Amino acid sequence: MNKLYPSAAAALDGIVRDGQLIAVGGFGLCGIPEALIDALRDSGKRDLTVISNNAGVDGFGLGKLLETRQISKMISSYVGENKEFERQFLAGELQLEFTPQGTLAEKLRAGGAGIPAFFTRTGVGTMVAEGKELREFDGHTYVMERALNPEVALAKAWKADKSGNLIFRRTARNFNPACIMAGKIAVVEVEEIVETGTFDPDAVHLPGIYVHRLVLNATPEKRIEKRTTKQNPKGV
Repeated sequence: MNKLYPSAAAALDGIVRDGQLIAVGGFGLCGIPEALIDALRDSGKRDLTVISNNAGVDGFGLGKLLETRQISKMISSYVGENKEFERQFLAGELQLEFTPQGTLAEKLRAGGAGIPAFFTRTGVGTMVAEGKELREFDGHTYVMERALNPEVALAKAWKADKSGNLIFRRTARNFNPACIMAGKIAVVEVEEIVETGTFDPDAVHLPGIYVHRLVLNATPEKRIEKRTTKQNPKGV
């Protein structure tokens, strides 16, 4: 099975549509699938529900899809750093399913593992638990959370072989593996593609069985949200 596609647009062709539930990997702007996000924007698909740790920043990452009004609902754990997100939410133009970060990660992990739901104490007694089943275990109240099974997952890895075995680099190994495992179809953007058999099996972070399509983006921008530098007190 050939998993390699010549461009991000080609990798999304035939699998994205209006009204879809899509998971997008990354943490802030770290480890986001930049080329795939651009291709999703250019596809013009609308009314998307997007699962992601956050919604990028104004003008970059998922912020691009907010600007074009292609996202109608976010399932997120952090909603800062994005003025357009704030504006749309406060104006009632964007739905938000606010989800604690650990719960979001577990909802994706459960989806990938075939577990339909789980119980957690996180969110009990808050708006997070409103409308959800509560149950007592060992004297404590737990809230039931449903797993997430996105129709398409867009993710970023550092390297892949032609079979889709993946290696992630540092902090980019955050929500990406969970998104890939949960997605019914997983499309992964990587910086390098090598022949199958090149990797030491012990070095593989996620096996290729979870990956359906690969696209090469050898020179991503990798923008930083807030660049800070340390000033030398001696002025040297």
